[in-house]
Amino acid sequence: MFERSKIDNVPEPSAVPVEVTLLDGSVLKGKVLVPMGKVLSDALNSSGPFLEFEPYGGDRRFVAKGQIADLKLVGVPKPGNLSMRNGIDTFDPHAILGIHQDASWEEIRQSYHKLAKLYHPDRYASASLPDEVGEYLANMVRRVNAAYAALDVPQAEKKAPPVASARAEPIYTTGMRV
Repeated sequence: MFERSKIDNVPEPSAVPVEVTLLDGSVLKGKVLVPMGKVLSDALNSSGPFLEFEPYGGDRRFVAKGQIADLKLVGVPKPGNLSMRNGIDTFDPHAILGIHQDASWEEIRQSYHKLAKLYHPDRYASASLPDEVGEYLANMVRRVNAAYAALDVPQAEKKAPPVASARAEPIYTTGMRV
């Protein structure tokens, strides 16, 4: 039977590896325990005066936020170079749009619209992004547009509006004037 007072399914906090330098000059290496659904900055900026810290090979303890002089993340992978253009070195419209060589016109159009919405500058206009990210987004928009233009259906295949074969009859005619 379910017991309300029993807490056995509380999620474990996530552990973020850090190196903490305290005001007295001592250095602690271990993990800061951050509640589930939160990130390290949330834990550092919360109203509580302590961080839960687990040193490597030691027991959990609390560290006063006011005693922390410096906190460095350890073992964080470096972000990839945004100028790599998604690993695409040559201009291949199919690869840029993420479609097969024998894709139908509808698949080309759907892929283009999806990517155009994803990289459109208006989507990120209100966000303050680093210059490198802004340049990357602008380059991707240009590449997606160029790929779509390269795969555009020739004019002969596009549907032209039907041409009226007979001369259109006037809607209103006036009678003969005397």
